Amino acid sequence: MRSTRTSAAPRRGRRTVLAATGLVAALALTATACDGSADSASDKPDATTSQAADGGGEVRIPADLAGKLEEHGIDAERWKDGGWKDWDKDKWLSDAKDFVNPVIEGLWKPDRMQSAKEADKTVTTKDASAGQGVSDPDPAPVRAQAEKTPYHRNAAPVGKVFFDSPDGPAVCSGTVVKDVNHPGKSNLVWTAGHCVHAGGDGGWYRNITFVPAYNDYGKSEAELTNANPTEIAPYGNWWADWASTSNQWIKGGSETGGEGAAYDYAVLHVKPERGGKSLEETVGAALDVDFSTPSAAEARKMGAWGYPAAPPYNGLKMFKCVDIPGRFSLSPSLPTMHRIGCTMTGGSSGGGWFRVLNGKSVLVSNTSIGPADNTWLAGPQLGRDAEALYQNMSKTYGGR
Repeated sequence: MRSTRTSAAPRRGRRTVLAATGLVAALALTATACDGSADSASDKPDATTSQAADGGGEVRIPADLAGKLEEHGIDAERWKDGGWKDWDKDKWLSDAKDFVNPVIEGLWKPDRMQSAKEADKTVTTKDASAGQGVSDPDPAPVRAQAEKTPYHRNAAPVGKVFFDSPDGPAVCSGTVVKDVNHPGKSNLVWTAGHCVHAGGDGGWYRNITFVPAYNDYGKSEAELTNANPTEIAPYGNWWADWASTSNQWIKGGSETGGEGAAYDYAVLHVKPERGGKSLEETVGAALDVDFSTPSAAEARKMGAWGYPAAPPYNGLKMFKCVDIPGRFSLSPSLPTMHRIGCTMTGGSSGGGWFRVLNGKSVLVSNTSIGPADNTWLAGPQLGRDAEALYQNMSKTYGGR
């Protein structure tokens, strides 16, 4: 569901991670919720190290990426000069091994970020009724609540995932997650599969970039006109140098989620447009991922965070919903999904769902699909397949 069409790195401040009021007193996406540690530096991002690129520098595509483009008959020089806009169906890279995403400095300027429009994954009434007898009753709508600002103090690991699609610039939500094989130095971001790949009828999206704590102070469109770049992208822009999503999403994902919806998750490995530290070191926080597929009784409550952009929202502010989860089924042959009441709209796709486990906030799902009337959200259960994808990403690309 929830993607929308549609920018530099601070000093590690106090380790933060979401103050999740109302979930349980313990659900706080802050460092204490992650690992109990904190540092004594200022909790305000350092503007001197987080200036967005102005696009004036020469774009250089690494030789390995240029070679991969050439394998598909795509000229690297033309790509960096705008050739990526060519969505010829014969050159729309779709296989898992085909992902190519070279950094183009200055592409994601603030005005381009704000120009994006939503590209929902709205489940049809027919699809929603296919799992009757398995799905729990529809939950009552839960009105989304605005997250406290500044986000770098209350929800630093949550941000936006920007990308280009054939229909134009687009945006989802995402979360910084820990890398178990590279503790303290994670460059991994969790989001939805449909935020990186179009599914069965398309291929990989392009220019995929993560911006943690986007619009740090929750400013209005008018206020952002004269905003400092660090207020828009307090931790800078982080380009995906690799993305992984499930084979089920690549083969079965569709405009309404389709058979791939139950596997609609993805992991990005990112690198800074400018800077040298890891994402986790820069943001000062990351969340563990819970692959235990808890039942509603085990989870008790789940909270979803994201940047809804379809009316009545405009994608500039972070919101959250907290509810007791239920089961949602698209087919008896598919795994059930988690579902909560929530009024967030397009743009919140890929945003993390959190629960408290052993006194810590952990990521347990991500926003995937929802109904046209925006009364609830559903997200995939993260089990063995999701864990295998995560481990492969960590072991293969985590140390880069």
